Amino acid sequence: MSLERVDPPELARPSGFAHAVVAGAGRLVFLAGQTALDAEGRIVGDGVVAQFERALGNLLTALRAAGGEPGHLAALTVYAVDLADYRAHAREIGAVWRRLVGQAYPAMAGIGVARLWDDEALVEVQGTAVLPA
Repeated sequence: MSLERVDPPELARPSGFAHAVVAGAGRLVFLAGQTALDAEGRIVGDGVVAQFERALGNLLTALRAAGGEPGHLAALTVYAVDLADYRAHAREIGAVWRRLVGQAYPAMAGIGVARLWDDEALVEVQGTAVLPA
């Protein structure tokens, strides 16, 4: 299985995402949206950075349980209830990403939403991974 990140020179240089990811032969894993829920089903973390870290950690836990690892992420969607707050903390969120996932970024989208399933949730992440065949 291989993931090839494609960033055409005709498009703006990506920062924190890849414009396209081409996946070689492998198994697809569709990862459900994850928020900052703890094992008891409570939202934890003060602020968007702490909640992003927990949500991403939850997503990676599900990925590992499916037999994958962070480098297998091909696409990720981030839903945030306050995009301005998310953007204001982009450097800190990027540091969390690099610590938990590494330097490679999947194809990504950030979407502002009015609210998430849990009223206290500030961010949710949902992804797709490609595992070796």
